Amino acid sequence: MNGTDLAAALRDDHETAFSRLGSSKAMYALTDGEMEGDEVRDAAATDALALAAVLDDWAETPDDGDATDALYEDLADAAREHAADVADESGDFAEPRQYDALAGFESAPARLGGLLGRYLVTLEYAGQMVGFFVGDADPMAADEFRGLRSDLEAERDRVVDALDAVCESDDDWTAAREAADAVIEAAYDEYVATLESMGIKPKNVC
Repeated sequence: MNGTDLAAALRDDHETAFSRLGSSKAMYALTDGEMEGDEVRDAAATDALALAAVLDDWAETPDDGDATDALYEDLADAAREHAADVADESGDFAEPRQYDALAGFESAPARLGGLLGRYLVTLEYAGQMVGFFVGDADPMAADEFRGLRSDLEAERDRVVDALDAVCESDDDWTAAREAADAVIEAAYDEYVATLESMGIKPKNVC
């Protein structure tokens, strides 16, 4: 097992969840039904700041022998930059539930696995945000979010490399896998619950 294999396995095993998290309904859920440019930007900023808060806590409470403090700090700084780039301030959206799951991990393999799950989810959102602004006839914003998506892909690759460096046993890879599963499932469960609360069936992808 390595980080690249884990990412591929997660995408295969959560294919249905990712297909729906990468749909326009996901944007509807993220923005509480307010499909406007400012709301999409605010949702992206809220997501990024929620990640930064988790990473800040991790950097202050490292796992024994964890050599990833610098990575956590770098990714937290990047997340804050992403938030500032896409919106003047985050809106009134609640912190996504996947960050509750992410915050609970303590070992380096679990934290990195959870991070990988988070990046896979957020990349689905970023792709939909690009599509939203293309459809909104706002090419400058679409290019801005293409840049965000590229940055997120590079950050995901850093997490993959860190997993390869940290995971030394089958137990480590199991911990990483279980954490990633938990984060992806939390994001998907929130997507379903949010749409159902609006009276919308989540199963049809659009």
